[in-house]
Amino acid sequence: MADRRVTQSRKDSDGDITALCNPGSTWSPRGKAGAIHDIDTETHTYFVDRAGYRTDVDVVNGPTGKYLRTTPDPTSDNNLDNLPDC
Repeated sequence: MADRRVTQSRKDSDGDITALCNPGSTWSPRGKAGAIHDIDTETHTYFVDRAGYRTDVDVVNGPTGKYLRTTPDPTSDNNLDNLPDC
């Protein structure tokens, strides 16, 4: 299992996360469905590490299906929504 650092995210026009990115990494970009599969099957983990805090990317079962979000922590800098676009 690889531990993949996320530095950017791709969002659609509604602000939903559609991909996780880390430019220069061979796995990047990783689409939403692929990242969800990786996390659900424990093939890979994804995390954000900004402002001195590391937080994992989790799969959440929402009313319209599965989506990606970071575990809450003391800073909003680690939110996938707040990462630069890729």
